[in-house]
Amino acid sequence: MQSYLIRKDILNIEAYKPGKPIEEVERELGLKGVVKLASNENPLGPSPKAIKAIQKNLKSLNRYPEGTCSYLKGKLAKALGVKKENLIFGNGSDELIDIILKTIKNPGAEIVTSDTTFVEYKICGEIMGFTVKCVPLRDFTFDLDAIKAAITKNTKVIFIANPNNPTGTYVNAQKVTGFLNDIPKDILVVFDEAYIEFVTEDDFPNLIPLINKKNIAILRTFSKIYGLAGLRIGYMIAQEKFIEYAQRVRQPFNVNSLAQAAAGAALDDKSFVKKTRSCVAKEKKFLYTTFLKFGIWFKKSAANFIFVRMNADTQKVFRKLLEKGVIIREMSQYGLNNYARITVGTRKENLKLIKALEEL
Repeated sequence: MQSYLIRKDILNIEAYKPGKPIEEVERELGLKGVVKLASNENPLGPSPKAIKAIQKNLKSLNRYPEGTCSYLKGKLAKALGVKKENLIFGNGSDELIDIILKTIKNPGAEIVTSDTTFVEYKICGEIMGFTVKCVPLRDFTFDLDAIKAAITKNTKVIFIANPNNPTGTYVNAQKVTGFLNDIPKDILVVFDEAYIEFVTEDDFPNLIPLINKKNIAILRTFSKIYGLAGLRIGYMIAQEKFIEYAQRVRQPFNVNSLAQAAAGAALDDKSFVKKTRSCVAKEKKFLYTTFLKFGIWFKKSAANFIFVRMNADTQKVFRKLLEKGVIIREMSQYGLNNYARITVGTRKENLKLIKALEEL
């Protein structure tokens, strides 16, 4: 490929770094029984009802999927208490971030977000030609005052991950309400709630009633608590007019038929959701206790992962843990060389992590 064909404005963009897959680690290091505690996936697997729905729909793979996710949209709208016109689906939340930015892009537009949050906000923004302003966290939590101070006349969208990835912290209802009251009406505030189903805190904001009152959008996913990360399906809740415009830039057939069927079935699998919540809550407390024992600093998390600080360079710890068959997520991409994000696994997986840490 000739270099003159490449856009000059993407040369300095750092690509997203996914967690290492189990199969790759086992092949590279000649290991078996590797556990992955790096990508915040559901430790119990996918919803059993979703698996049955996938099996039922396998014979229709020669057909294009339903283009607007109509059946799933109706079911989800009823579950959330919104109109179908308030919903749009994407190939994971990643695509929805891209759709948002395509919908609002104009010359000189700016994005404001944090410097330690889901990196796709920055990556997608830079690819689309936005100026991306990243403000520091305060106590590893989104600093809404700093975000307000960073707003200019060119600011078009604000991204807030709540709970935040990778720190697991959240901004409460009182702070969010005050923040939204101070934001100009011509700025879209996007709340990424990928981990909301794991939240147990009473003061976490309920934003759905504000959809038609404030200029906000909410991103959610079936990847986490429903265990469908491999099918890539997420959704956005927003005002009808914004959804109408977003539909114009959405790729046709962007959500495959198996993902739609599985998501619809997973919504009905309330016992699986309850079981997952219970497992994560129990194992999170178990890991807290263990980290305290080891003298490992951590931040209490509202999600299904824990943000920790090691007593050594976590890139080295990461490599040593790989050799022992445990994958975690080191944070050097954020410039945090002594920090890591560890997904809450099953007791068996967590015990393997603990044994490996003891040996280190």
